[in-house]
Amino acid sequence: MTEAQPSPSAADLRGLFPHDFVWGVATSAYQIEGAVLADGRAASIWDTFCREPGRVANGDNGDVACDHYHRWAEDIGLLADLGVAAYRFSVAWPRVMPSGTGRVNRRGLDFYDRLVDGLLEHGIAPTVNLYHWDLPQALQDRGGWANPSIVGWFGDYAAAVAGRLGDRVTSWMTLNEPQVFTFLGHATGEHAPGLRDWPTALIAAHHALAAHAAAARAIRASAQAPRIGIAIDVTHAVPATDRDEDRQATALWCAARHGWFLDPLFGRGYPSLALEAHAAAGHLERLVLGEVPNGELDYLGINYYFRQTISARPTEPLRPFIEPPARAELTEMGWHVDPGGLALVLRDLHERYAPADTVVTENGAAYPDRPPRRPAGQVDDADRRSYLARHVLALADARAAGVPVSGYHVWSLLDNFEWSSGYGRRFGIVHVDFASQRRQPKASFDWYRQLIRG
Repeated sequence: MTEAQPSPSAADLRGLFPHDFVWGVATSAYQIEGAVLADGRAASIWDTFCREPGRVANGDNGDVACDHYHRWAEDIGLLADLGVAAYRFSVAWPRVMPSGTGRVNRRGLDFYDRLVDGLLEHGIAPTVNLYHWDLPQALQDRGGWANPSIVGWFGDYAAAVAGRLGDRVTSWMTLNEPQVFTFLGHATGEHAPGLRDWPTALIAAHHALAAHAAAARAIRASAQAPRIGIAIDVTHAVPATDRDEDRQATALWCAARHGWFLDPLFGRGYPSLALEAHAAAGHLERLVLGEVPNGELDYLGINYYFRQTISARPTEPLRPFIEPPARAELTEMGWHVDPGGLALVLRDLHERYAPADTVVTENGAAYPDRPPRRPAGQVDDADRRSYLARHVLALADARAAGVPVSGYHVWSLLDNFEWSSGYGRRFGIVHVDFASQRRQPKASFDWYRQLIRG
């Protein structure tokens, strides 16, 4: 990892955004809640995945995580101290519907009721994300995202949550990063449920798009004046050289990864470049395309973290070589830091799809945080502060270029369970001692608070 580049201060950035710009932070249920057996919650696919040897670093799991289920009031206190206008969190499907369908677990919904009320009491607007990868295991046993019935199952789940919270919550997200839970979960096996089958992955992706549409309809029928979006993980993908084969490999990568979801969401169907490549690879053998419903989005959520440098792999066009250049600035995840890429991505999405509004729903970085100088001292996470400051500046550049971006959420409020990396990677602006559950704001927390309050 190279040294972070110089970054603007909070004072430098204060005047670049209007007063009504929405500053927030984001978390997800499985990564922070813990309490996996509390109040009727059933197992999710991540509970199962974590118990399969070799799946997660150090054999870690989300059984306790940050114990947010019991410490939510303390965490709202942190949010209030930070001064954010919005908090994006996810609802755990197996906590609300333990079997995935049918009976609603009142005690599970009670938790989110309390959380929403607590946020509103502190003037913090909740953004409810319905799905952040923790599918009930009971539904995976019935085929999960590969079963066409999941479209109706997800719609019913959305109706139950919106029916309970929709009188107070106006900002909604249906799915977080569908390309991750469908492709990494079903094609490469890196995430739950750990399958390695591209035809199944494409079926799961098709059903996820239809499920988004079903959930959006359910929310609009149950919630008051809802504002509905979806979060898509977009990287800044660039060819490694000027060779035609590398440029073509990059175009195919973007079509097969980003465009596979964005094009249908904006009424264009699947991108032909990716369809042809998947057909040539035999990946469409079981996919019945039919109509792909558009997203009818009130806003597009963008999760942005890094740059990808693409080189062609002629024998496997859908799996190009992705390698950061020498001396690239990297996070602890090995991700190539490229703040300017955020502005370029936002401008490209605006020109290509013209979403009515865009929100940066995740942006952040994992670093090996320097320990505090004294036992009760603050973690001085200079790399993270620099990362965030430079990306906020890039966001200002995109806005200045005419891109309608109304909000920005740091990932994440807390150090947490980082999926297959376990607890070995920390993204939080609040340090969590997982043994004691003690929370300690980092220097990046103070920097973000200064930016917001300025």
